[in-house]
Amino acid sequence: MLLAANGYNNTEIAVELSCTRKTVRKWRGRFADAGRAGLADASRPGRPPIYDDAVRAHITALACELPTTHELPLSRLSSTDIHMIAVCELDPCPSPSTIAAWLRQAAIKPWTTTSWKTPRDPEFAQKAAPVLDLYNGTWKDEQLTDRDVIICADEKTALTARSRQRQPPGPGRPVRVEHEYERNGACTYQAALFATTGEVHGHCVTRNTRANFERLVEEVMDHPICTSADRVFWVLDNGSAHHPNTFTWWLKKHYDNVEVLHLPTGASWLNQIELYFSIVTRKALTGSSFESIADLMRQMSGFEVLWNAVPEPFEWTYTTEQLNRRLENLPAVG
Repeated sequence: MLLAANGYNNTEIAVELSCTRKTVRKWRGRFADAGRAGLADASRPGRPPIYDDAVRAHITALACELPTTHELPLSRLSSTDIHMIAVCELDPCPSPSTIAAWLRQAAIKPWTTTSWKTPRDPEFAQKAAPVLDLYNGTWKDEQLTDRDVIICADEKTALTARSRQRQPPGPGRPVRVEHEYERNGACTYQAALFATTGEVHGHCVTRNTRANFERLVEEVMDHPICTSADRVFWVLDNGSAHHPNTFTWWLKKHYDNVEVLHLPTGASWLNQIELYFSIVTRKALTGSSFESIADLMRQMSGFEVLWNAVPEPFEWTYTTEQLNRRLENLPAVG
């Protein structure tokens, strides 16, 4: 109607709005007959609804119940299961397809599940808060400087050199990877991430020992970034290769500018190196075939070189305040 008021004819309006001339004529005719009221949708004929909102709410309530409520040996209820229960309670009862359509539109989807890890470290918040503050640029309520370095380190254990057959993709067919494979040994990838630059330094070892991890630390601390830093913060979990009872003492004995932060038990997700490990798994390991441990080690070191060619730090946004709110809303451990 606005385009018509500006002098557009039916053909021009149809082109402008990507519709047909018939559609333009219909709405211009309605406006000519009834004015603005003619632009409202007319009542549509059709079959009247069979089920009211109460029936739909009853179906949703059934979907939210546990199968054990109805003494069913199931882990979740399908639309067919819900229909089997509802047919004894509703008359008329909606069909399984109608129930499925309603549940697809529902805001609550109780047949889906996700998992969480409840913090069991009694000092979880106290240990995690300094790490999150560090990621967000502060240490003991003071801003970090350009001469402060944050290093996140850990190990990716049980990397297995699996050899298996692969078939290339075809039209409408993905790459096919043989399910069966041969094991050609395993190794551990110990690595450290410079959180401020995204650069990674690591090595593959046959055993995840403290001696091997100390060798990694020595290589990292010899980096010019660390030798010129006022403070070097090491973020670690509680693994045996860098356990807080022994490793902190060793690190502080050898390096005066080191601050060590050990994460709470079960909080590896707060270690930024885990983000890098996830990328390595997806891009360098998943679906690959290795004839030997040496091949696997070359793949890991090659990806590290590729990553460090254009390193980028991870954009960490999770804060201490968000963690505290999450901890307050977690269910009690029982």
